[in-house]
Amino acid sequence: METLRIGVIGLGRLGRIHTTNLIQHVPEAKVKTLADPRVDETKKWAERLGDFEITANWQDVLEDPEIDAVVIASPTTLHGEMLKAAVKAKKHVFMEKPLAHNLETARELYKNLKNTGVKIQIAFNRRFDHNFRKVKDFIDSGELGEIHLIRTTSRDPHLPDIEFVKKSGGIFFDFMIHEFDTARFLTGSEVVEVYAGGSVLLDPRIGEAGDFDTAYAILKMENGAICAIDVSRKTTYGYDQRVEVFGSKGSARAENDRETNVIVSTEAAVCSDKPLYYFPQRYMQSFANEIRAFVESVLEDKDVSAGVEAGYYSILVARAADISAKENRSVKIAELI
Repeated sequence: METLRIGVIGLGRLGRIHTTNLIQHVPEAKVKTLADPRVDETKKWAERLGDFEITANWQDVLEDPEIDAVVIASPTTLHGEMLKAAVKAKKHVFMEKPLAHNLETARELYKNLKNTGVKIQIAFNRRFDHNFRKVKDFIDSGELGEIHLIRTTSRDPHLPDIEFVKKSGGIFFDFMIHEFDTARFLTGSEVVEVYAGGSVLLDPRIGEAGDFDTAYAILKMENGAICAIDVSRKTTYGYDQRVEVFGSKGSARAENDRETNVIVSTEAAVCSDKPLYYFPQRYMQSFANEIRAFVESVLEDKDVSAGVEAGYYSILVARAADISAKENRSVKIAELI
């Protein structure tokens, strides 16, 4: 069996999830090197998983001729630099979203990283989630007919650290980026117009940082479908992740995953479990699915599900949403291309 030798750059929460999944769920992959400036912390964490080369210098991974591919899970501001360096070093790349921290960098990457000879997959994990995948299968089968409306909801169980908010790029780039990719993924069409807005209802410090904690976007797709998105930085009841698709022949709706599907009905109330608490619980299987798909794409020379193009267009929509919210007007994507 052919083996793909991998180095992981960035061992924060998602870097650790991807490393663990590669080791436990992808036998065709071998993790050789972990790169993170927090060397001692990384060594302590990695002890339970096996023996690895550990370095503070991410360039060491790219200079190793034995490494075939890299996982980039670094801070967003480093994505562009690391991706270009990895491609130059002829490494296949699995990189966390977003593609870049701004539209200008994303556009440069999109223009310059075509036909590179290596696979580049952007980690839009919802494409690999069982619920979103099932909805997509219904769409592709034709059972729902022509798609007219999509509604997505994404709400986190707790507020992010304010320092994270300041560096995140904003709610449209950091948070709603998944919904923008979901709209393209489900409809198979491009966004042509965006109207978006937001409020600061949860933490005034988020507003002081120039961001929203509660936001919406209405997307008009090239095929005429309309997508309505709502997001919030905090719920009181868990991780709220829902999608509904309405078409000319029917509709499909994916509800929240829960620990059990038991519903208790009594004289006092009808009760069920809350949604799973946060994304590590809700999307863990999708993380394993997407990294496995990446390894298969490299070893079997298949197209990746979400490449640089998907990363670029999601940022294009995010920028349009940001402008729309600030200027209180609809923004046509053609204005930004």
